[in-house]
Amino acid sequence: MLSATSKIALLPPASLAARARAAVAPSVAASLSSRPLSSSAGAKKSLVTGEEGVHQTMQVSKAWRNKPLFRRQGDVRFKTGLEAANLLVAEAKRRDAHEVTFIDSVRSTMQCLSPIFDRNPRYAFVAKQLMEAERYIQFRVAWIDDTGVVRMNRGYRIQYSSSIGPYEGAIHFGHHVNSSIVKSLGFDAVFSNALTGFDVGAAVGGSDINPFDKSEAEIQRFCQSYMTELAKYIGPDIDQPTMGMGVSEKEIGYLFGQYKRINVKSSSGGKPFLSAMDTSAPGYGVAHFANEMLQDRGDSLEGKRVLIIGSGKVARSVAEKLLSFGAIPLTFSDASGHVYEPDGIDGGKLATINKIKNERGALLGRYIIASTTAQFNDPGSVLDIPCDLCIPCASMGDIDEAAVNKLADNGCVGVIEGGHGAVTPEARKVLKKRGLMYGPDKLTLTGPSIAYALGHKNATDERLAAEVARIYKDVKITAQEFNARGDLFAGANIAGFLRVANVMLNHGAV
Repeated sequence: MLSATSKIALLPPASLAARARAAVAPSVAASLSSRPLSSSAGAKKSLVTGEEGVHQTMQVSKAWRNKPLFRRQGDVRFKTGLEAANLLVAEAKRRDAHEVTFIDSVRSTMQCLSPIFDRNPRYAFVAKQLMEAERYIQFRVAWIDDTGVVRMNRGYRIQYSSSIGPYEGAIHFGHHVNSSIVKSLGFDAVFSNALTGFDVGAAVGGSDINPFDKSEAEIQRFCQSYMTELAKYIGPDIDQPTMGMGVSEKEIGYLFGQYKRINVKSSSGGKPFLSAMDTSAPGYGVAHFANEMLQDRGDSLEGKRVLIIGSGKVARSVAEKLLSFGAIPLTFSDASGHVYEPDGIDGGKLATINKIKNERGALLGRYIIASTTAQFNDPGSVLDIPCDLCIPCASMGDIDEAAVNKLADNGCVGVIEGGHGAVTPEARKVLKKRGLMYGPDKLTLTGPSIAYALGHKNATDERLAAEVARIYKDVKITAQEFNARGDLFAGANIAGFLRVANVMLNHGAV
């Protein structure tokens, strides 16, 4: 039987938004929780008031507008939503000025949320609370390499929000992982996981180890050391780590092996803990969102030439699903460079690339031996290749302003993020200016959370496609309600925030 919190968390934006009124009384909560869970009902109504259109006669609570947002060195109040957003960003800078990536995430998000603060000032106080994670864990990971030398890395797990449900989120291994990136990804995961409409909290973890230049034995010893400490803070119904950057089925298997060595309970409600979910879920989700976006424009993926940046498990599953839609994947890339197939990468060529990349540390350069048509690092930049769509699935910040301009000049009509933070904040502005379609990672990377919530037996591709269509529709409606028609980045932030914030209002100051 669903709890009151679960019912609220499952409400679609058209129902949830009515809870954004100035007064959120228990009677209102009760009436909302009994409404149908269909986003089609009342789709034209405002997310905040339930009225038609975006210019509503909302009764703003003056009491909240008159309260100080901060009380450090004198009371600090705000008059507009944008002023509240700027105050929140300034506070994040004051506390964590050295964590640039996290500050960028907060700034981008708060700018999107400013219309909510205008309509209901109370939400600015919820946003202030949400900027601080519930729990942040950093620890030493000591392990021995193949030569007998003791190695040292930092381990992280940030349990950001459990307002909607138990913590869940990826583990990332890579030399780029640090406290700023972990906090940024954790903050973004709050909104991304909330978009699914399932009882899913937000957490992110990882370590600054590079898994690609280590032997299998070294990775196993590292994972065992990492889990020995992490096991104190995670578990079924508490925190569910999932695969992320640099973490595949093998790493998850090593982590689970150590976890069950330490703990007795390793499953809950029929769902196995730390299970290696279907690795295709993230990539398939990205492809489904790309298809939804094109269909919304009266187009389809059929015949589209797609530039894929990266060659990890997500990039390759994106290519696999694109082929089923009739699209033409053109490229893959890694540390060695990029491979380009002028006539496209078909199923046979993709199978060859899969075989190469499934070997730890293997580089794409080996593919040239198996293909007579592939071009390696020709042209010099993968962005010089004409395409219809670009799906970056590799490093954070791969797509900057110059990259967007180059893609647009070469005929690209859209960028769909297949990796976390692949598009920089500055590049997002250029995408909007040049009129390119943009699928933000908060929206496109909801596949893993959907798959886990549905369970292994129910997480079929057809069910994933249906959930993606529902989420896309919710985000699109949300963007329209807040005068940001077509801005999926703003829509995703607002819809995710409302889901979390409305539950947090019922929990009080916790």
